[in-house]
Amino acid sequence: MTINQMIGWAVFGLVAGAIARFLHPGRDPMNWLWTMVLGILGAVIGGWVGTQIFGVNASNGLMSWVLAVVGALVLLFAYNMITGRRAALANSSTTTTSTSDDYKKAVFDDLSRGPNG
Repeated sequence: MTINQMIGWAVFGLVAGAIARFLHPGRDPMNWLWTMVLGILGAVIGGWVGTQIFGVNASNGLMSWVLAVVGALVLLFAYNMITGRRAALANSSTTTTSTSDDYKKAVFDDLSRGPNG
């Protein structure tokens, strides 16, 4: 693989990942490097699935973009399903939940005692 091909994959992945993040509902906190990785992995997965299942030529043209974005969207949905379920399990295991009113009361109590406690 030449340096030009690596730069091409990087740019392709960055654009495909950015399009997938734009189309995906919700917030996806990623920097540009993870967006690029998302697009590259989406292109690899989407291209493989498109070639194996649908028999399309994913090597160039508009179909490569479509398959890359769809593959990246599938990865985003899978990631959110896994992390959402993990977050739900973590929240359900806690027996006491503090609210913002509890926090405000604790801060007010600290402030009312003064600097010498």
